[in-house]
Amino acid sequence: MELVKAEPTRWLDAGQQRSWRALVMGTTLLFDRLDDDLREAHDISLVEYEILVRLSERDGQMRMAALADALAHSRSRVTHTVTRMEKAGLVQRSSSPDDGRGIVCTLTDKGHDLLTRAAPTHVDSVRAHLVDLASDDDFAALGRVMDAVSDHLISAHPEMEIRTRR
Repeated sequence: MELVKAEPTRWLDAGQQRSWRALVMGTTLLFDRLDDDLREAHDISLVEYEILVRLSERDGQMRMAALADALAHSRSRVTHTVTRMEKAGLVQRSSSPDDGRGIVCTLTDKGHDLLTRAAPTHVDSVRAHLVDLASDDDFAALGRVMDAVSDHLISAHPEMEIRTRR
C-alpha cells in the first residue's frame, strides 16, 4: 500500500540526517552488544531474555499471541523462540484454561532462576553501553523522544504497550 501525500517530501537537513543515522547505528550496535553479553554470560539471546521479562511481569504467563504483540515480533518468530526455550525447560506451553483454543506460555522455575541471574548482567550492560554515556538531561530527553515515537506508533497497536504508566 502506497501512502498518498498532498505535500512534497520534506527531506532531512544535514543535522537531522546525522542524528537519524546515529540512532540507526547506535541502536543496532547496542542491541547486538546486549545480545552478545547475554549469550556470553548466560547462553540466552536478548529476545529470549525479553520473553522471560515479559512473562515475569505478567504473573508468569501470557497467551502466545499477546506475547508476540508485546515483543513486536511475528507470531511465527515467537513460536520458534519459545519452542527452543521450552526444550531448555525455561517455559512451558499449554492450552488456555479460559477457552481451550489459545496457547498460554508459562515461566518455569528454571526460567525464573535464569532471569534472576541474567538481569544484573543485562542492567550492567545497559548502563555501560547507554545510560552512563549520557547526562541525566540527555537520557531524559531520549526517553521523551522515544515516548513520543511510541505514542505515535502504538495508537494503531495498543496491545503492544509495555510501558508502565507515568
